[in-house]
Amino acid sequence: MGYWGYFVVGRGERPLAALEALAGAAQGLTLRTSAPDGWQVWEYPGASGDIGSMNDLARETGAPALFGYVMDSDCVVVEAASPEHGAWTTCLGRTAMAGHLGAGGGADGAGDGGTDGLTLEDYFLEPRDAADRAADWAAEAGRTASAEELMEVLTAEPAAPDEVAENLLFRLLDRLGVVPA
Repeated sequence: MGYWGYFVVGRGERPLAALEALAGAAQGLTLRTSAPDGWQVWEYPGASGDIGSMNDLARETGAPALFGYVMDSDCVVVEAASPEHGAWTTCLGRTAMAGHLGAGGGADGAGDGGTDGLTLEDYFLEPRDAADRAADWAAEAGRTASAEELMEVLTAEPAAPDEVAENLLFRLLDRLGVVPA
């Protein structure tokens, strides 16, 4: 069984775990890494729990915020928000995500849907749209990100047997220019 849990990414002068937006999860958060300009990555392991709102975190810090929910080290739900550009959601490891959701679709998200008829696009932005939104997110964070380089990560699958979806998340953070891989 792989890893289940959240990674919380934001920028602030104080530890993110001390902020009101994450108060419900403060006891379970552990600092994973920090980077220049106040960027922080916190980890909250486990398959359940309410860690807070990335929208509230973005509002409270005045900077973009991102949550990555890792599912069994197979795939990641990426939720991001910024004060100016709002919220967006996508996923990493689209093939595995389709399996977890019972939705149809391969790595490109195409497919006829699962038993409920839903596809990945019913839940998440398509990689092209997500890359554009991610580049805007990075720009609002004061970083420069290439939509093409972001697309490479957004369409990648964990390479079995050694790579886990967490690596894709940290590769995305690197391409966003907030936390070097």
